[in-house]
Amino acid sequence: MNAHSTLVAGWSERFQVRRHPLFAGLAPYIDDLGFAQCDRLNLMLSQHGGSALRFAAQTPDLLADGLHYEERISRLGVIATREDSTHDLFNAWVWLRHPALKRAMNSRQVADIARVGRKQRTRGQCALTHFDEAGAIVWLAGSDLVEAWDAHDWHALFVTHRDAWGSRIALTVIGHALFEFALEHGEMPVAKALAVRVDENEIASRSENASIAAWPCAEPWIAEAIGAARLLADPQELRPLPLAGIPGWHAGEQSDAFYATASCFRPLRAGRRYPVPLIFAGDAAFEHAAAG
Repeated sequence: MNAHSTLVAGWSERFQVRRHPLFAGLAPYIDDLGFAQCDRLNLMLSQHGGSALRFAAQTPDLLADGLHYEERISRLGVIATREDSTHDLFNAWVWLRHPALKRAMNSRQVADIARVGRKQRTRGQCALTHFDEAGAIVWLAGSDLVEAWDAHDWHALFVTHRDAWGSRIALTVIGHALFEFALEHGEMPVAKALAVRVDENEIASRSENASIAAWPCAEPWIAEAIGAARLLADPQELRPLPLAGIPGWHAGEQSDAFYATASCFRPLRAGRRYPVPLIFAGDAAFEHAAAG
């Protein structure tokens, strides 16, 4: 059995990836699970209208240009990709699924590199990296859900409001490292999330098992806000969301004891406050919601 087959078999046994809601957004690509192959990825990229970009094997010759990873994407349209890396494969698939968000994050990274140099990192760069690696957009309707999340009241968020998942709250997974973590460990990681308030009917119509694969009319607005540094200017904007708490997302029993004792459900740190969620209403611009 080759490395690709071993990987797929091991993952299927532990995680049943093709059926798990975490991977719903990657459904068009999941049959190509394995290591990144740039020719195949570029074919998929061309089918998605991404001809201005290309994936290229990360070789010494490629790196000899001396460019930072983000600079290479911005200047040359080249996404350096380790062909023996599932991490980079997931990154490529997120580029295919959420190009506006990825381009916005890249433009911000390049702008900050130009401003502070390659050896320093701004608070904005840290926020962008957290979201790129472990991010999710949580779409929700209702102050009760926000209040529970603000307080890290995990029992309220996941048990009391169990029926809200998929009807009043759902998420789009962005961070490629979240997929890799699930692959490597066979369990659900903690996402770093942006909260966006939307119409309840929109969530119910778009969600399957509390997952929204993509939201094409909303994501460009978020991307514009990221590109303009109105979003992800600081890591403190991001909220932890333990994905194991989502009803039906954890393979084991989601009992009261689970929510009380599992290490992923951490209490709110003293003094920690989260930004109020954004509001998205159709074609209207994003605005911050009133507190509460």
